[in-house]
Amino acid sequence: MADRYLHFTGTAPGRFLTRRLGLPQPAPLRRWTLETPSLDGPLLHLTAGKPAHPGTLGPVLAATGLKVTEQADRPAGIVLDATGVTTAAGLADVHAALHPVVRSLATGGRVVVLGTSPSPDDHHQAAAQQALEGFVRSLGKEIGKGATVQLVRLAPGADPASAESTLRFLLSPRSAYVSGQVVELSADAPGEVADWAAPLGGRTALVTGAARGIGAAVASVLARDGAQVFCLDVPQAREELTRTADRLGATALPLDITAPDAAEQIAAAVPGGLDVLVHNAGITRDRRLANMAADRWASVIDVNLDSVLRTTDALIGSGTLRRGGRIVATASIAGIAGNNGQTNYAASKAGIIGLVRSLAPRAAAEHGITVNAVAPGFIETKMTAAVPLFIREAGRRMNSLSQGGLPVDVAETTAWFAQPASGAVNGQIVRVCGQSLLGA
Repeated sequence: MADRYLHFTGTAPGRFLTRRLGLPQPAPLRRWTLETPSLDGPLLHLTAGKPAHPGTLGPVLAATGLKVTEQADRPAGIVLDATGVTTAAGLADVHAALHPVVRSLATGGRVVVLGTSPSPDDHHQAAAQQALEGFVRSLGKEIGKGATVQLVRLAPGADPASAESTLRFLLSPRSAYVSGQVVELSADAPGEVADWAAPLGGRTALVTGAARGIGAAVASVLARDGAQVFCLDVPQAREELTRTADRLGATALPLDITAPDAAEQIAAAVPGGLDVLVHNAGITRDRRLANMAADRWASVIDVNLDSVLRTTDALIGSGTLRRGGRIVATASIAGIAGNNGQTNYAASKAGIIGLVRSLAPRAAAEHGITVNAVAPGFIETKMTAAVPLFIREAGRRMNSLSQGGLPVDVAETTAWFAQPASGAVNGQIVRVCGQSLLGA
């Protein structure tokens, strides 16, 4: 359903009226297309304190395709290297660097602050680096103009090259609906990408819940990025699933992911093995707990969480998910902030977060597999189009970008996780919510 308010605020009368009434004034977001694959303008590279990686970050920033400079009147992006900020007094350098330039950021621009992990042994350094998180989340809420702000933490001693895939994503139109996020990078070496126009070339991916909505968008973006895609959904959705798969040159796999032998059927369908496993299938059965029958509880937990646990364990254990693979699961801001009438759904999505945080370090150490999750907020789908008008409008406006996201926004984040170059991105829960005002 079209966002008429967003369209209205783009007109002269709309801008006048909303400004007079103090209403949100969302800026249309610029997303990736073949015609607009990158931001339009230079990338401003600033430092605060003594950088932890002097001279080595420049080539990584240059790899984004943007012209890197230390001075620009209207930059499309700003990267502030604050890895060297180790004291409370040093935070003054953060203010001094960004205060003069933040207003000049172009509409739809990007700000990325680079930090490092707070030290367990140096409480002064830990305080200064943790302060960057509050700074970034606050700046994201006030910057406006469709711009986004993120914090990327580099592991101590890590090669900045481990951040290349992350910076490529965050400094591009692909991250249009991601803001106010903290991404922790490990020291693991990134995999190689032969062609950044098709970073998933030669890789095989499975997407569950792929017949429609977010799942279909994920399958589409992975195919666009070069992957051979298998689209899985319940047999009842066979017709729509086949249409989606045929459109993408993918393979349809009608299968109930909750079936006891689902993993065995997947392994048989992809005898060459998988490189990317995307757990997107999910259902809702909303009721307040006092009115929720046991079967409504059980079905949501089974589809959204238990099937993910079972199939993940089986596909890793059988070797179907190959070494160096990527697992991406779909959580939700409901699993972070909770939601009225969704105790079952919120429990299942919080369970996904627990799965990711526990499995990620072990899967990486034992199999070279990363495990991450996307946590969507208000995404414009057929389901949200059926939400009552005033609730839908509130959902759209209750974020820093004052609008709903699109399925492609979740898909682009999933594709970033799935890249071989994202080996340092592990155990992360990234909200695709326009920096929702709900939750942390």
